Amino acid sequence: MESETEAAIFEATNRALCEHGYAGLTMQRIAAESSMTSAAIHYHFDTKEELLVSFLEYLIERFEAKIACEAADPRTRLEEFLDIVFDPAQSKADGFPVALMELKAQAPYHDRFRDRFLDLDATIREVVAEAVADGVDAGHFEETDPHAIARLVTTTINGIHVRTVALGERPVETRQVLEATLEAHLGWRPDSEVMA
Repeated sequence: MESETEAAIFEATNRALCEHGYAGLTMQRIAAESSMTSAAIHYHFDTKEELLVSFLEYLIERFEAKIACEAADPRTRLEEFLDIVFDPAQSKADGFPVALMELKAQAPYHDRFRDRFLDLDATIREVVAEAVADGVDAGHFEETDPHAIARLVTTTINGIHVRTVALGERPVETRQVLEATLEAHLGWRPDSEVMA
């Protein structure tokens, strides 16, 4: 877990990254978004890349904590996951999608960024695949390949992330299409009532 100082640096990094983009991001601009000097930030992180790798881990850990659902019913787990992923209010509140997109764009050039995004992708797929497999086993969902559904959902999430950040598209329409697709594959629509 990061210290309070590191958390403050990460929040300042988020603001600076959203305002200036990756190309315009400097330690000085991060310092300007915080109550610290750039020397104080360098005390915690030797380089901008080191800071950004830690920042990316911070963003991903926050997201992974949000999608961790302990509900026993796989329908509830899948629906809560979609609620979190497609929540437009939280995404605009803290600039998370913009910062994440800036770092995703650097993944082809930075192995450490790419590795962390691969970890995130695997986590998302695992959450979806487990919910689908459990739902099939419990008889809530029709027989299907949980890993194929997880790939479909993950690809849709990545697509809507780009469309939301780059094009200003509202995620609600894409969620409706995804829910209809899930209904076709699972025989259950996420917005239908879950009976205990």
